[in-house]
Amino acid sequence: MPDDQGASGTARLRLKKRHERRLEAGHLWVFSNEIDTDATPLKGFPAGAPAVIESATGKFLAHAYVNPASLICARVTSRQKHRPFSLEILSQRLQTALSLREFYYAKPYYRLVHSEGDFLPGLVVDRYGNTLIVQMTTAGMEVMRDDLVEALTALTGAENICLQNNTSIRELEQLPLYVDWVSGGAPAELRIEENDLTFAVPAELGQKTGWFYDHRESRRQLRSWVAGKRVLDLYSYIGGFAINAAIGGAAEVIAVDSSRPAMEAAQVNVNHNNVGDRVQLRCDDAVEAMRSLFSDNERFDAIVLDPPAFIKRKKDLEAGTRHYALNNRLAMKLLKPGGVLLSASCSQALSLQALQKAVADGVPRGNPGVQFLSVFQQAPDHPVNAAMPESLYLKGLIARLP
Repeated sequence: MPDDQGASGTARLRLKKRHERRLEAGHLWVFSNEIDTDATPLKGFPAGAPAVIESATGKFLAHAYVNPASLICARVTSRQKHRPFSLEILSQRLQTALSLREFYYAKPYYRLVHSEGDFLPGLVVDRYGNTLIVQMTTAGMEVMRDDLVEALTALTGAENICLQNNTSIRELEQLPLYVDWVSGGAPAELRIEENDLTFAVPAELGQKTGWFYDHRESRRQLRSWVAGKRVLDLYSYIGGFAINAAIGGAAEVIAVDSSRPAMEAAQVNVNHNNVGDRVQLRCDDAVEAMRSLFSDNERFDAIVLDPPAFIKRKKDLEAGTRHYALNNRLAMKLLKPGGVLLSASCSQALSLQALQKAVADGVPRGNPGVQFLSVFQQAPDHPVNAAMPESLYLKGLIARLP
């Protein structure tokens, strides 16, 4: 541990001159190139160790935890000088997060903790009734592992808690990948209730924390556009949009996903919600499926395009943007006149304006243009930190081809 000590007795990290403004505005990240490593070397910190962040003049800015192996070398945990991060603060922030969800949702199916959006960087918790799926993506949260499990159990009374720490993001922090049911056991499936529907989520399907709660509102919104219509749902995963479309009165829904396990799970959900007469599942690559459907002269009144993140790192921006453009262009070619496209991106690096451009540029030749009818973002159980645009990752729109 470094010898330099802050006012609290915790080791300190000093910023370079004029690098404190972002933190003072509320941002929670400190980058390694912002540290005055001559005054306060990073290399002496164990991963996850606490530190006091100071300005170049020695002014206290925040408490944080540190990982010298990561580009984001410190993440803010407290802004009170004499109150460093502790089990007490962790428990209070978890309670605050729970209060928000209980205000919005009558039943316990939601994202309980959304990392920086809930001022708990490196922590994601999804709730499935009495089961919690937890991801800790930083060394600082990994250090708090036992306290976290204790606090979550006390707060929610959850019978089953899984630490699903197998996301590749952990590799950036040089953390091991593992899955560990630390409380209770692994159920064969997780069940959720959303928009008056019930879905089964295979506990070991492996798609992040299982269910994508962030699209709760947009799935409901889709229903108002599909009554009596023919709908194509691309990258459909386990049927969330497709089944909502059927419940909204769609005459026919074709759901496409390249994952066979996801399609098998979707079939269970289709059967459970009694929409098997209107939902057809197709295991196929979405791009190839769109090309094939176009060649077969298939056309649709409504299309859902909700792909995985094509841009996971800044270096992927150019190639990923081209892939969004390709997908939207192919989808627009399949729309009937008057048809609507629900297009979404979960790539934080792709702006709403860039997504709008991908849709607008995809208008088939000879059409007058495209109409943007509404925009949306992640559901309220994925709150956005006002000081961190990085916490707003999901954006989407509903467009109409006149």
